[in-house]
Amino acid sequence: MSKIHFTKMHGAGNDYIYVDTMLNEIAEPEAFSRTWSDRHKGIGSDGLVLIGASPIAEADFSMRIFNADGSEAMMCGNAARCIGKYLYERGLTSKARIRLLTLSGVKTLQLHLNPASGDSSHRKEVTAVTVDMLEPILEDHALFQMDNAPAIGTFVSMGNPHYVIFTDDVDQIGDAGPMLEHHAAFPLRCNIELAHVMDDGCIRTRVWERGSGITAACGTGACATAVAAVLTGRAGRKSSIMMDGGTLDIEWREGDNHVYLTGPAAFVFDGEIETS
Repeated sequence: MSKIHFTKMHGAGNDYIYVDTMLNEIAEPEAFSRTWSDRHKGIGSDGLVLIGASPIAEADFSMRIFNADGSEAMMCGNAARCIGKYLYERGLTSKARIRLLTLSGVKTLQLHLNPASGDSSHRKEVTAVTVDMLEPILEDHALFQMDNAPAIGTFVSMGNPHYVIFTDDVDQIGDAGPMLEHHAAFPLRCNIELAHVMDDGCIRTRVWERGSGITAACGTGACATAVAAVLTGRAGRKSSIMMDGGTLDIEWREGDNHVYLTGPAAFVFDGEIETS
């Protein structure tokens, strides 16, 4: 038996198990993600995130992310923010600007710092993180009606695929999500967002993540929703995306065409789990 140290964190309720692979090697992350993510028999999470050293000079650290079903994801904005907080507050870096290698490229994390409450030293805490999610991939951008979908949707890739449907009833996600994730139009499956622009301009969004199901929030999903809102004339370049677990602020800048995701990150607890 060996013990692996883990940290449970969440970004707007999107919770993952984080393991520092610079201290603990994970030989079979797909299997561990399925076992540990079980909310009744395991630790409970939306998946497993591995924090590692970067194999390239262009990045400071690396991230791999596995969904609750064991499939590997390309990117997760909420997980990236949590990694920024983890690296800084656990003393693995003193940088407030971190370059993170993901399967969808190197993402830059800008940490927003405040002195820790009640702390007399110069130690700071990360109150929020802005992630440069790079440019949305719109070569395959399309608006089309899917079989049995509640309305016409917009396909946007943020390094991973999203299909965003604007509708008055976002609570249909439990029915529409699993059907659309596995639709024949998406051979690699797809993340599904149902969104509604509210009277105050905030966009209420619920998400079905491929490989995990309904989650409290999805960073790339929030970005895709904001981009789809611009493309369909429903919103300007700045949006607040209100998900089940909290609100994320998105800006699709005209200058560099990059999408910037800002939101909180939080520790939940640390623990150790035995492996055979």
